[in-house]
Amino acid sequence: MIGKLTGTLLEKNPPQIVIDCHGVGYEVDVPMSTFYNLPALGGKVALLTHFVVREDAQLLYGFGSAPEREAFRQLVKISGIGPRTALSVLSGMSVGDLAQAVTAQDAGRIIKVPGIGKKTAERLLLELKGKLGADLPLSGFGPARSDAQSDIQQALMALGYNEKDAAAALKALPVDVGVSEGIKLALKALTK
Repeated sequence: MIGKLTGTLLEKNPPQIVIDCHGVGYEVDVPMSTFYNLPALGGKVALLTHFVVREDAQLLYGFGSAPEREAFRQLVKISGIGPRTALSVLSGMSVGDLAQAVTAQDAGRIIKVPGIGKKTAERLLLELKGKLGADLPLSGFGPARSDAQSDIQQALMALGYNEKDAAAALKALPVDVGVSEGIKLALKALTK
């Protein structure tokens, strides 16, 4: 089992990267949340990994944090959720957002991830209940967000802002703000 890779980042082709570890180049698939936090090419990188051996392939998945890897491992245990779908879920939402959705049993947030339908989202929530998010209080993620706030955050992230900056901009907005007005106000706050 390969549990961690430390080396030099050689290639970045989302979602796959190549890490040179003392002359051996490892192809690693990573979720977009990890991909966005990678250093420039030639920089040192350390990733926790999950190694999958199939009849036709040996695949390596990399993660920037232990909670992200643990969430991935819980996702792939679910019938019908393979590594690609698990990677898609972790690319579409943070581990904290996933845990909060599981705790609240909110299928609507998971359906927004490309490739996840209603039935898959419901099965995912059922299977992860008590395994992911049960030990994390809702208050640990800040106040519950409305759909408008989630849409504003997703729009900011699509414009290139990271999750931390987008969340900080959301805190400064009025609670009942609309999506378009919220995006305008958040962009003004972020450009200061």
